Amino acid sequence: MTKTFAKLALIATVASSVLAMSAPSFAKDLGDSYLSKERFQIRGRMIVVSPDDGGTTNINGNFDADIDTVPELDISYFITENVALELIAATSKHDVKLKDSSLGDVDVGETWILPPTLTLQYHFTPDAQFSPYVGAGLNFTMPYSEDPSDNVVTELDVDSSWGLALQAGADYWLNDHWGLNLDVKKLWLDVDASANNGTVTGEVDLDPWIFGAGVSYRF
Repeated sequence: MTKTFAKLALIATVASSVLAMSAPSFAKDLGDSYLSKERFQIRGRMIVVSPDDGGTTNINGNFDADIDTVPELDISYFITENVALELIAATSKHDVKLKDSSLGDVDVGETWILPPTLTLQYHFTPDAQFSPYVGAGLNFTMPYSEDPSDNVVTELDVDSSWGLALQAGADYWLNDHWGLNLDVKKLWLDVDASANNGTVTGEVDLDPWIFGAGVSYRF
C-alpha cells in the first residue's frame, strides 16, 4: 500500500509541476480554430489499478487482490463540441488471496483482466486550455491466463462479466493538438470464480479505482 501511495504521489507531483510551468491562465480561450473542430482524441496514460476488493465464497472469507501499474490507451470521438464517446483498453495482472476462510489464508493464484470500457463524456469547456470532463458507461471484464497457486488451489477459472463505470478528469492543452491529462475512474467488476473443479466457488468483487496520468493528442 505504501508503494501505491508513492506511485500516486509521483504521478500527481509530475503532473502538477508541468501544469504549473505551462501557460498561466487555466481558463484561457484558444480561439475558433482550436479544439471544437477536431473530432478524434487519443490518450496514452500510465494507470494505477487499485482493487477495492471483497466478495463471498462457499468456504467463507474475503478475497484480496493486489495493485498493478500498467500503460493504458484510449480513443475518443466527439459527437458534439461537448459530448464524446471514449473507449479505453488496458490489461492488468492481479495476485488473488482468500483471507480468513474456513481453510485459513489461501493463496488462490493470479489472473490477468482486460476490462474494455466505453463511457459517454461531457466536456465542460472544450475550447479552453483547462478542460475538465465527467463520464459514465459500461465495462466488460474478460479475465484470462488464470494461474492457480498450485498450493491449495490446483485449478482456477474466472468468468467474464459486465459492470458500470464512472470517471472524472481534465485535459490541459499545451498547443493546438497536444495536452496533458489526469483521470480517475471507478469500475464495478464482480466476477464469478471457481477453483479445484468447482469444489470452491465464489464471487470476487474487484471494483477498482483507476488513477491515470498521461498525454492527449486531438486531431
